[in-house]
This record gives sequence, structure tokens and C-alpha cells, in this order.
Amino acid sequence: MPTVQALNIYPIKSARALPLASVSLAATGFEWDRQWMMVDAADSFITQRTHPRLARVVPSIGPDALTLSAEGLESLDVPLAAAGASVTVQVWNDSCIAQDQGDEAAEWLSEAIGDAVRLVRVGPHMVRDANPRYAEPDAAPITFVDGYPILVCNTASLANLNARMPSPVPMERFRPNLVIDGLSPFEEDRIAALTIESFQGEPVRLRLVKPSVRCVIPSTDQRTGERSTNPLPFLRQFRFDRALKGITFGENAVIASGIGHTLSVGARCTAHFDAPAGA
Repeated sequence: MPTVQALNIYPIKSARALPLASVSLAATGFEWDRQWMMVDAADSFITQRTHPRLARVVPSIGPDALTLSAEGLESLDVPLAAAGASVTVQVWNDSCIAQDQGDEAAEWLSEAIGDAVRLVRVGPHMVRDANPRYAEPDAAPITFVDGYPILVCNTASLANLNARMPSPVPMERFRPNLVIDGLSPFEEDRIAALTIESFQGEPVRLRLVKPSVRCVIPSTDQRTGERSTNPLPFLRQFRFDRALKGITFGENAVIASGIGHTLSVGARCTAHFDAPAGA
């Protein structure tokens, strides 16, 4: 039976992952995932696509604060209590209402990544949804994620890719929220839904709705913030999706049921597959 091999959140969009043994499921995905984001002078989001040094920023969540760490800098606490001046920021084509997190956080992060940025947080009245073309019929509110609440990856798919490469890359390069073990390589392509046991006893159900089209970020070493081995040329040889016009790895998921429940590493999963063509 497939099991949950890893759970990750990314409190700050495009900063270092925060691996967890268990995670609560909010309406927008994993609790605290992409609740904060860095923006440039035009109040537009930035990511490792253009700023790979974002990977140097290590976030952690405490009882009262988001703690920021980076090599060579003293750590900084940003209060969890929602506060800050309202600002309209851009994430892809979406204009989002956010809260600016102040000058101290802006100065710290600007020094950490070597460029002038400000830190913003999801505003209490922000409304943003995943693409209904793929997410419906489920409601899929989202935070500062690229497009969907949860990214699911498969350990066997990574092993298959690494067997084709001169040197392997770790799963963290693909920045998944949920990593599943016990599937065949790229079996996630055919999965319609995952039912996962939760701490509360009632299962969580996720629908896998769209392959994840990959950008340059998997070429970034998530420990150093430097460009490194790029898996995309190898993926392109067998993972180019003509309909999506891109290279795919992993599946975007929306929440069908289980909001408020807790998922844990080691939890058992049941995969529900798409009906075969012509069935």
C-alpha cells in the first residue's frame, strides 16, 4: 500500500522548505504554506526563477513567530499575529490583498538575497482561487502558491529520472508538499484521487487535477541557492506534454474532503485511478 513518505510546507514562497512529521489541512492547503511572499519594488512576486538565492532563506514556525534564518545573518522573528499595512501585490495574473510585514523584515531579506524586497503576508480578506477549469467541482481557495493548493510527487518517479541522469538530484528540487512512496514510476499520471488516513481517523481525500509544468527552479541547489544540475533536459526527453506545452513532474491536487484533519508521515494511502480510455 502506498504511504506518505514526506510532508513539506513553504511558509515563504520560494524560500527553503520546512519538512514536517505531521501537518494540518487548511482550506487553502497545508497550514502555513505560502502564507508569506517577497515582492519587488513594483509589488510583484519574486521566486527562485529569477532569484535563486531565495533558497538560502530558512523559515520556521514557532508558537508566536515566523523565524527567518540564513547563513551569515542573525535570525529574525516576524510575529504571527496578523498585522501590517494593506498592499495590493501581483502573483502571476492575480492581484492579491496582502499585509506588508515591515521595514525590519524587508531589510533582513534584502541583505539575505542581495536585492531590495519586501515581505508580505496573505491578507485576511484575500480572495484567490485555483483555476476552475481543473479544480471544479471542488472549491479551491489558495494562498501565494503558483496555482493549486497541494503538489504531490512520487519517489519512484524521481528514481526513474535519476537513473537517466549522470548524477542524481534530490526530491527537494521539485518542492513538493506531499511525497508518496509505494507507487510505480509516474503512476501518479493516472491517479484521479488519493485517500489518505488522518490522525482523526476519517480519511482525507485529494483530487489530482493537473500535471505540474516545471520551470527552471529544479536546477537550483536548495541548500546553497546556486544553479546546479538541471534535470529538465533529461525530463524533456520523455515528459514533454504537448497539450500543456511544458515538461511535467508531479501532480497538482485540490482538497475534496478532510479540511481540519492532520496528515502524518507514514500514513497509508489508497489510489483511485482514472477510468481507462474507452471504458
